[in-house]
Amino acid sequence: MNGAARGASVSLADLEKRYDRTNAVDGVSLDIRSGEFLTLLGPSGSGKTTTLMMIAGFETPSAGDIAIDGTSVVAMPPYRRNIGMVFQNYALFPHLTVEDNIGFPLKQRGVPKAERTKLVAEALELVQLPGYGGRYPRQLSGGQQQRVALARAIVFKPRLLLMDEPLGALDKQLRENLQLEMRRLHADLGITFIYVTHDQEEALTMSDRIAVMNDGKVAQVGRPEDLYDRPCNRFVAGFIGESNFLPAVVRDLEDDVVVAECEGVMVRALCPTLRPASGSKVTLTTRPERLRFADAWNGNAPQNRMSVTVTEAVFAGERCRYLLRATDGTSIVLKEPSSAAIRRRQVGDQAEIAWSVADTILV
Repeated sequence: MNGAARGASVSLADLEKRYDRTNAVDGVSLDIRSGEFLTLLGPSGSGKTTTLMMIAGFETPSAGDIAIDGTSVVAMPPYRRNIGMVFQNYALFPHLTVEDNIGFPLKQRGVPKAERTKLVAEALELVQLPGYGGRYPRQLSGGQQQRVALARAIVFKPRLLLMDEPLGALDKQLRENLQLEMRRLHADLGITFIYVTHDQEEALTMSDRIAVMNDGKVAQVGRPEDLYDRPCNRFVAGFIGESNFLPAVVRDLEDDVVVAECEGVMVRALCPTLRPASGSKVTLTTRPERLRFADAWNGNAPQNRMSVTVTEAVFAGERCRYLLRATDGTSIVLKEPSSAAIRRRQVGDQAEIAWSVADTILV
């Protein structure tokens, strides 16, 4: 199975899908590299599944083009695109054994029985279900059924695998285990994965790159760490992970750093894309786990500081989560590792918080 052909490249150009007057997908352009694991991430109604269905051929674009390995496939029926597909509901045939379910796409392609048996056994090994060929779907757990659906999608060695919320119906522990298995499977196969999810953690864990979608458009595309550390706008900052948003007024610009007045103090923030005018109102963002109480700050990078009052203190196992109130009433969340060596704060405590300028972004 490791000998599968390298992954296909996929190019979406100004892709649109209109239903009546609604643009479900609105001018999406995206280049997906050969062998890449790309995730389309976004809330319900953002256009991610519709985009996936157009790549698969189950939906026809209203405008734009889809090219696989440089060849347009818009006019090509789904069965000729040779794409593997895994859905959330698995779509296994209940009356067929696991072996026959996995072998179904091979039978459709006229593969001889002896070759089918060999390829099915390889696929079962790959998804770690050797010896399960004689069972029926009803005799399997949800996680095992999902693996069978995966095996069926890869058994004919497609160069592109599309997955629509495939782990959505599973419990948290099993979902996390299968996320890691899918990363391993991707590395073993070397084919291109395009994965749809609304779960940010899942996207961050599994993907080479993530395309964040909102209102039918791609809001930002990049590596997981780039999207998390350098969100390009408020939507991306708020959708991926947890963020604090601080209202501020621009007072000065120093190269790619903006100096803004926030809660009566001067705060410095990176402005990688925006160049706001002095006096303009802006929003700054920083992640809760990047904040520290100033008396526990041990960083030596340039830092921002602010006075706050603790309004809520929650012990959550590996972390303590504090809700803080700035002088003008803005709520700020701070998360710090829980440790016997770190002093716990109490509701009503006055404190000063500190965080790095590099962890403050203008959105």
